[in-house]
Amino acid sequence: MMSRLALAFAVMLPFTVHAAASKVALDKVDIDITDQPSLQRGVQLYTNYCMACHSLKYSRYERVADDIGIPHDLYLENLIFSDAKIGSLMENSMEPGLAQTWFGAAPPDLSLIARLRGADWLYTYLRTFYKDESRPWGVNNAVFKDVGMPHVLSQMQGLCASKPETGVQSEVDPMSGEIVGGGGCESYVTEGELTPAEFNSAMRDLTNFLVYVGEPSKLQANAIAPWVLLFLVILFIPVYLLNREYWKDIH
Repeated sequence: MMSRLALAFAVMLPFTVHAAASKVALDKVDIDITDQPSLQRGVQLYTNYCMACHSLKYSRYERVADDIGIPHDLYLENLIFSDAKIGSLMENSMEPGLAQTWFGAAPPDLSLIARLRGADWLYTYLRTFYKDESRPWGVNNAVFKDVGMPHVLSQMQGLCASKPETGVQSEVDPMSGEIVGGGGCESYVTEGELTPAEFNSAMRDLTNFLVYVGEPSKLQANAIAPWVLLFLVILFIPVYLLNREYWKDIH
């Protein structure tokens, strides 16, 4: 009986976590895993800013390169900074013990983070770090309170002076045509290299890549789906005629 309860709890845990996260007002993001340029920019951002701490141990460099349209030699030259081979799993060399000492907990593998948290949660999380001197790294996050992660993207975004609003619908000013509202940082302690719009676009690419990594077979599924439907339509014709032949003498 206890083993069945444990199994039920293990199955329901991801849904419970996702439901808890969904209570936070989230910004919406448009995801398209067929957008290869976006995925290519996303893997570049992940490699440069995330992979030193967060592995993708359920993915292989070769599969990612093939799926998002990067030749193997270019991937090896520009996106693999270790002695890993193109067929290797996307792991890093961070020691869990040292990581726990530095961050309080070892940084998790992110292969399935998009399936666990959802694209909107990831997109909002990446964009809502803000200054908080009470935290060990001097930052906090609007959707992940007391997060143990430093703001590794501050060079790009800058650092928000206060907690950003999330889930606020943006509007277009009818007089100027400019986008107004929409939450985000009201002011910055330090300025980043990118404008808010450019940073949002970059985080959309990074989120898009993580969504792809969570279910890479979806690309193939989407590609063959029209052919499967066409096959079923064609198959229906002989099946229908065969059915009529079987039943024609039965009244």
